[in-house]
Amino acid sequence: MTGQFRYTYTTDEGYDAVGFLNNPASRVCVNLPTPAAEPGAVSRAPKNLTNSTATVFLDADCEGDTYYTLRPGGGASDRLLLRSVVFS
Repeated sequence: MTGQFRYTYTTDEGYDAVGFLNNPASRVCVNLPTPAAEPGAVSRAPKNLTNSTATVFLDADCEGDTYYTLRPGGGASDRLLLRSVVFS
């Protein structure tokens, strides 16, 4: 799979920062890293700039009943919170 998946998170200092995954693997759950943020911090505003469908989850390890699917090129607002993602 090719492309980049982007997301926003808040640092310990209270600043917004952008994290990204370059060419993520298919069918592998990724817990989103949030450098300098407290463990378990929630990310938001995902942008799927890959050529694959991304399913984002509010819970870690791609588990839980709260998830949302983003088509290639799709994105969501700051209201969509996430902790993990898997690509088809």
